[in-house]
Amino acid sequence: MQERRQGARYNISFPIRVTWKDEHGREVVQDGLTENIGPQGALVFLPRALPAVGSKVNLTVTENAEEEVSVTAQVIRLERNASHPLAAFQLTDSLRLWKKKVWEYAGEILAAEKPEDFDDY
Repeated sequence: MQERRQGARYNISFPIRVTWKDEHGREVVQDGLTENIGPQGALVFLPRALPAVGSKVNLTVTENAEEEVSVTAQVIRLERNASHPLAAFQLTDSLRLWKKKVWEYAGEILAAEKPEDFDDY
């Protein structure tokens, strides 16, 4: 199977709010954490509820206190692990905003980290 991802994925936890309409038309708001971030989407840990595959959601990344980033995405995959439920999202709009304000920001944070000192036993 050919890899379809375009660009690196960064393993980083940013706080994120996911909003969608459930099957009854009620708005659901869930706070979670990103597992990884790519230039066109993210894998997100949502502890309480997961949206349906194919549904449209609003993602709001709240990591940068100066500026929240909100985009629209579609659910492309779910992992219904009882201890660690995950949803994979692909952006449907605001790709440039996401890439600059979230994906590149994640890369900058990870690049600035210093490696841990290893203990010799």
